Amino acid sequence: MYVIKKDGTEEEFNVEKIVVAVNKSAARALYKFTPQEIEELCEFATRRAQEMGKEGITIQEMHNIVESALEKVSPAVAKSYRDYRNYKVDFIHMMDDVYTKSQSIRYIGDKSNANTDSALVATKRSLIFNELNKNLYQKFFMTRDERQACKDGYIYIHDQSARLDTMNCCLFDVGSVLKGGFEMGNVWYNEPKTLDTAFDVMGDIVLSTAAQQYGGFTVPEVDKILAPYAEKSYKKYVEEFLKYTDASWEGIQERAKRYALDKVKRDYDQGWQGIEYKLNTVGSSRGDYPFVTMTLGLGQSDFERMCSISLLNVHKEGQGKPGNKKPVLFPKIVFLFDENLHGDGKPCADVFEAGLECSAKTMYPDWLSLSGKGYVASMYKQYGRVISPMGCRAFLSPWYERGGMHPADKDDKPVFVGRFNVGAVSLHLPMILAKSRQESRDFYEVLDYYLEMIRNIHIRTYEYLGEMRASTNPLAYCEGGFYGGHLDPGAKIKPLLKPMTSSFGITALNELQELYNGKSIAEDGQFALEVMQYINKKVNEFKEEDGWLYAIYGTPAESLCGLQVEQFRRQYGIVENVSDRPYVSNSFHCHVTEDISPIEKQDLEGRFWDLCNGGKIQYVRYPIDYNKEAIKSLILRAMKLGYYEGVNLSLAYCDDCGHQELEMDVCPKCGSKNLTKIDRMNGYLSYSRVHGDTRLNSAKMAEIAERVSM
Repeated sequence: MYVIKKDGTEEEFNVEKIVVAVNKSAARALYKFTPQEIEELCEFATRRAQEMGKEGITIQEMHNIVESALEKVSPAVAKSYRDYRNYKVDFIHMMDDVYTKSQSIRYIGDKSNANTDSALVATKRSLIFNELNKNLYQKFFMTRDERQACKDGYIYIHDQSARLDTMNCCLFDVGSVLKGGFEMGNVWYNEPKTLDTAFDVMGDIVLSTAAQQYGGFTVPEVDKILAPYAEKSYKKYVEEFLKYTDASWEGIQERAKRYALDKVKRDYDQGWQGIEYKLNTVGSSRGDYPFVTMTLGLGQSDFERMCSISLLNVHKEGQGKPGNKKPVLFPKIVFLFDENLHGDGKPCADVFEAGLECSAKTMYPDWLSLSGKGYVASMYKQYGRVISPMGCRAFLSPWYERGGMHPADKDDKPVFVGRFNVGAVSLHLPMILAKSRQESRDFYEVLDYYLEMIRNIHIRTYEYLGEMRASTNPLAYCEGGFYGGHLDPGAKIKPLLKPMTSSFGITALNELQELYNGKSIAEDGQFALEVMQYINKKVNEFKEEDGWLYAIYGTPAESLCGLQVEQFRRQYGIVENVSDRPYVSNSFHCHVTEDISPIEKQDLEGRFWDLCNGGKIQYVRYPIDYNKEAIKSLILRAMKLGYYEGVNLSLAYCDDCGHQELEMDVCPKCGSKNLTKIDRMNGYLSYSRVHGDTRLNSAKMAEIAERVSM
């Protein structure tokens, strides 16, 4: 008896081939056959083949026999086998979609991520690979219901192209990696002995490690990391001065100290300039400019304060030709504000002043309150531990050194540095409300269905990533960049995952309220508030039941803000103030067209602040033309409220004559339209215009054009 293959060739019937095929299908369904089940399958398949009474059996008939055998033993594996039978046909369609997208990327470009320049060859390659990886993720990781929910638009799984390769945003422990030296790329790096070397090595660490993940890469409290190396350089410069000068000079010790301080300041300035050049001109291997954040401001020693002031001044001055300088986008700077350190006459008042000058001119730094109200400040005030934002707005839930999710006792302390997020999945709340109405079902019943769906995606993601080896990101998992990250290269990373978060994202909260009763969250907001309270309650229950650190995240929708409108229109049409614009509102923010004052916006969004502790930022538009005092007043108010506050100006620079001002489309000085414009994308800045083009998608550009309060 033989089997007739699809190409017409004949092959002797071999039951072992059936065993191989069914084991593959079982593995995809996470099932393992017992020897008895394998024997039963083989006997059934052989008997059915013989009963056909044919010398040659077609491959299609053989598939039917195997499928029947599997239905008797394991229906779940039978379904997996059936799905795999269609694999080749599906794969052809998938590759056709990838090819079509690749042609679009090659000849038109891609604006789904503002941190990528799709004109570059390396970026094109990365984007095409990402498209393939995204399709593989959808085909082999997601269930049919999850794929349908994503296609319709009820949920959105972020970064599908990278989720099975690596982790998301992080607070990378650069200080731990530097201390004592480390190995990178099979080369041993000694711990730096001077500040200039520390900058070089830190830059190498950031560029290398940020490429091994997706999302934001944060270096927390960078002033405290670099200050010890500044101290080493200072001592070296003092010795150098004394060695080459006449010991009889009057006041030689004071001169040596002044010389050494000047040299250290120069090293700081040149080091930060080098970091800005690296992060904004050297694309990572993942095809983008790595989204790097530096947090600073708490260091009180001379060299810690010098570090913070140097970065703020370098960023304020910008990079470029003399007379034509403009600020760069990376690193994003976050100022850690403590009123006990940064008020008038306080130890770090000079650092605060430098930060204010920088914000008023460049929008960065953003400001994080550690002495106001709310979760982030409470952790700092109780434990002295800072929760720096990962990337533009993600925050970690507490994980205690001994107790884990809950403190073991009153002396247990939370740890944040060295931790990361494993991915975000966002709810499209207006669509869920529209679905419940169309189907005459309770809104919360439908919401529960999608919350459970996201929960299951997160659980599978933890399980999948846990099988990854430490060698996939050696600086993080082997050299101490992540919490507990001293594994052998061949070890699985599963032991490190318990302290890491997963996010339930929230978008279009304003449009949810509009759909509910025709009012914006600025006008009402009560239903939106009740929904957020419900989601918090459910997600906290999931955390306790599953033992995983879930977090609720105000999603910074970039290309998603336009996609969600398209998805809503396909299902439910155009609804006034819900889907009649090219974009939906981000997170819990008031609609950008609301004609409200900055103070009103701060207060209105404050209702939702403690309901998005896994990711949030508050920002207001400052239509005040570099008015430093007005900016200072609003920042200090936000700090009292406990906010993570972004200053929002619209910066414009003429690339021909160097003139700069706010909201400029044509240079009033030389008449040029060759401008660079920087706008706040969401929680971060991006180019809304570069030499006549933009890295932003059309939906985001439409939103920027209509901004009044944001």
